[in-house]
Parts: sequence; structure tokens; C-alpha cells
Amino acid sequence: MLITAAEERKKGLTALFIDGEYAVSVDTVTLASMGMKTGSEISDEELYELIENSKINRAKEKALYLIEYRSRTRKEIRDRLVPLFGEKAADKAIERLEELGLINDESYARDLAEQLITRKYYSRERAVFELMKKGIDKDTAEEILDEYDADPCEQITALLETKYARAMSDEKGRARTVNSLRAMGFRWSDIKEAMSGYDEYDD
Repeated sequence: MLITAAEERKKGLTALFIDGEYAVSVDTVTLASMGMKTGSEISDEELYELIENSKINRAKEKALYLIEYRSRTRKEIRDRLVPLFGEKAADKAIERLEELGLINDESYARDLAEQLITRKYYSRERAVFELMKKGIDKDTAEEILDEYDADPCEQITALLETKYARAMSDEKGRARTVNSLRAMGFRWSDIKEAMSGYDEYDD
């Protein structure tokens, strides 16, 4: 097979035409590194290798872009890369980020746990759930949260004084607050204790 044309396109891609027909768009840098250009002969095996290497390099570039603005877990990055470049390329990109020390799930989990417990006043159960959503395994999530001795009543009180302060002024608002707190993983007994200073929840 003969590469009859190689036309540069947007986003660092080059369109390859083989034997006079469009074949595929690949990463321009990868194409150059493999010594392929207009007039080059290319076998099926070489074309496959070119496409795979192109996917890997593009996945690495995308991964770097994803972590440029905020930290992410392996799962978050993989979930974004696989649909675009396939599993092999996604795993290679993540492997490279880990080699460079640019992603670390445990470090990410500690930072997120700190935010959830001390700034957002989440319940332990909800914090575990949020960490697992990000791809942190349950054992690691629970181990990290064991480092926090957050009293659920104090967490609820903090929320009542900030996020739900306005809602506590009337009965309907207080009812909605209770539902929200239950959805956040707090137990009814702790909610009732924290809200005991408000009329209908005052024993």
C-alpha cells in the first residue's frame, strides 16, 4: 500500500490517503516519529501500529489536559479516555501519568475527604459514597475517613447554621431540611438531637 497524501488537519491530526483514498486521521507527531510521509509504502501491520500508537499519544495528551485544571482519579480519567481512544490507550496514558507522579488516588482521596468532612460537613456515610463515586475503593475510603473524629450532631449543627439557616425559619423549611439531611446520610436520631432547639423538634 502507498501513502498518496498526508494532509494536516486541526487538533494535531493528519489525514492519510492510501492508494488514492482517505484511510484514517492520525496524530501528526506519531506519524512523523514513525517516518511515514507521502510516498511511503505501508503494510497492514505498520498501519495498525501507526493507528495504535496514535491513539496512545492522543490519549496521553488528553489526560494531561484533563488534569491541568483539577486533580482526578484513575477512574475519572479512564472513563473519559476509553470512549475516545479505547482501553489500551487509556491504560497506557494513565500508566504514564502515574510514572510522572501526576495522579495519585490516595492523595486525591485525602484531599477530597478533608473537603467533604471539614468544609461541606458531610456525614461519614455520604463521604464514603462520594469517594467511591470517584473510583476510590471502599476500604481505602473508610480507612481515610477513620482519621476524622467528626461528631454527626456537630456536622448537622454546622449545616443548620449555614446551608439551611433560612429554611429553619418555618415548618415546611424544617421538613425539607430533615429530608435533605437524611439524604446526606445522617441518622434520624442525630438529626433530631441537633434540631432540638427548634420548636417542633424540641422535646
